[in-house]
Amino acid sequence: MTEFAEYVAQRHERLRRTAYLLTRDWATAEDLVQTALARAWLAWRRIDGDPDPYVYRIIANTHASWWRRRWRGEVPTGDLPDRADAGDFTDGVGDRDALWAAIGALSGRQRAVVVLHYYEGMTLSQVAGVLGCSLGAVKSQLGRALAKLRVDQRVRMMTGAER
Repeated sequence: MTEFAEYVAQRHERLRRTAYLLTRDWATAEDLVQTALARAWLAWRRIDGDPDPYVYRIIANTHASWWRRRWRGEVPTGDLPDRADAGDFTDGVGDRDALWAAIGALSGRQRAVVVLHYYEGMTLSQVAGVLGCSLGAVKSQLGRALAKLRVDQRVRMMTGAER
């Protein structure tokens, strides 16, 4: 199992970053990666070739499973958040945070498609394989995600469409 140990040593940080982009929480991302690696370890001898698609599929499926189980109701608060103005999005950090907030507002499946395709650089066919769905479903989810991002005020402010 030295191959598995080498794989973990080489890929752990990248897997953790991908999991963070899906979960938007470092602790949950670490739990997600640990769960995925534990499941991959159990099947390691059966994995032929590149283990990345198998591990990414575990991450995506586990995230989707956790996401469906967790309640996401509104949390009441007495304080209204401050409204951002265009000046808040003029630096790279503000732009990046605005983009991740907008991506975080997508559904779990749409976020998975965007992260795997644009962040991980997977082809749409590879994303379909990882998520266990058809190429058409991936294209549909990606189209819907991009449409939502185009009309998201944070992204529009960032790109200058609202200035």
